[in-house]
Amino acid sequence: MGMAMAMGEISFIALCGVMLTGAWVFYWIWWRPMKVERGLKEQGIRGHPYRLLFGNKKEEARLRKEALSKPVGSLSHNIVGRVIPFVHHTIQTYGEMSLSWNGRTPIVYVTDPELVKDILFNKFGHFERDKLNPLTKLLVKGLVSYDGEKWATHRRIINPAFHPEKLKGMLPAFSTSCSELITRWERLADSKGSCEVDMWPELQILSRDVISRSAFGSSYEEGRRIFELQYELAHLVVQAAMSIYIPGFRFLPTKKNKRMKEIAREVRALLEEMVNKREEILKKGGGSTNDLLGLLLKYNQEHDISKDVRMSIDDVIEECKLFYFAGQETTSVLLTWTMIVLSIHPEWQLKAKEEVLQVFGRNKPDFDGLNHLKIVTMILYEVLRLYPPVVMLNRYTNKKIRLREISFPSGVLFSMPVVFLHHSKELWGEDAQEFNPERFSGGVLNATNNHVSFYPFGWGPRLCIGQNFALLEAKMALTMILQHFQFELSPSYCHAPHKGLTLEPQYGAQIILHKL
Repeated sequence: MGMAMAMGEISFIALCGVMLTGAWVFYWIWWRPMKVERGLKEQGIRGHPYRLLFGNKKEEARLRKEALSKPVGSLSHNIVGRVIPFVHHTIQTYGEMSLSWNGRTPIVYVTDPELVKDILFNKFGHFERDKLNPLTKLLVKGLVSYDGEKWATHRRIINPAFHPEKLKGMLPAFSTSCSELITRWERLADSKGSCEVDMWPELQILSRDVISRSAFGSSYEEGRRIFELQYELAHLVVQAAMSIYIPGFRFLPTKKNKRMKEIAREVRALLEEMVNKREEILKKGGGSTNDLLGLLLKYNQEHDISKDVRMSIDDVIEECKLFYFAGQETTSVLLTWTMIVLSIHPEWQLKAKEEVLQVFGRNKPDFDGLNHLKIVTMILYEVLRLYPPVVMLNRYTNKKIRLREISFPSGVLFSMPVVFLHHSKELWGEDAQEFNPERFSGGVLNATNNHVSFYPFGWGPRLCIGQNFALLEAKMALTMILQHFQFELSPSYCHAPHKGLTLEPQYGAQIILHKL
């Protein structure tokens, strides 16, 4: 009798557990998303209906596959529909503030510059970084992934590494890396006076070498393994990000999951060895503190270990991983599109060359001269407008918030399509999809009519800390290329920008270089 009662109680408890779990699952995958959708719709936000578990991923994948199946015709700069086809379709169908779903996460697309300003600046503390897929943390954490006090502390520590005087001190490293690139190309062009080069991998090598020399005091060869691993990991993370995020799935021993974790461990081990070696040298009173790694370790030496402001070795390693990845990716893609665009518009290539030769002749570029290159700067800004490295900026609500009298619950992802905003005729005029560097002749504020509508490096407090580094490197590289070569598109080039890690050329960037 007693045994039967005990068994009955256990069964009842088990049944209650099953019912509670079922109720929680129902709430998680259906009731809450439908409640959010209904609440937003009642306030005038239209969009795609919620689909159980997958959200709108299937339609997004279909449109992406369709867009990537054909290149952009006539070397046009009208690329938005190809780069972000699902987002473009959503905005065109449902309006400037519209809704889609990534699994059970609501995504609200925002294309009003004033609302973008609110999200990135005016209501900065109400948002966190995009938290859709924790797998991205295997690739990069560091400054770009932190929020609150930890973000503020790291930003304060790292800022001095990008002070103009520090950048000026890095210029010899930039110059050495660019000289090696030019010498390699001149050897390729020796016999015929010209050669065909795929700029995308070449400029990746350049930017990786610059990062290694200027941030870590090593050459690209010494950091080659780290770059190779980070690049492989990045592509695996992008594949994961394009699929539905299922909580706990990353812990399953799938082939991709295991490989991602193997890479993350190896990168960490390599960087830990690098950090420890430099730390030992600094303790003995030697080594440089002018690069990023030296600056971070010097800061740690100057602060007591008990203080919260001190960075742990883990923190230092994560900042190194971030700079290895983000530092080279942004500049290499900017330079690649600049070479392509100047090949499409040879009249601007000629104007840039004339300016470079007038300022420097055949001499190596110096810091002051690079900062006075007006035409080159205008060209780089216009390339960043038409081909921004990061095509979307995302922010995640960490609390209930009101924007434009619309109430949004916690857990909404606001997605701001940079490439869409950069190509908007309402913001940039009828020639928004044409290459016209003249629009920046009076500076960025005049070009945007004082609107916040130019976001190549983000905006607000989280403006990319390395933007001046990237622009200085790009100016140095472009200047030295123009001093030694004239270039044009190869007949084999296919104009096919697509959203990968950044805005990449899908089939490469084949350019014919003519030695001067």
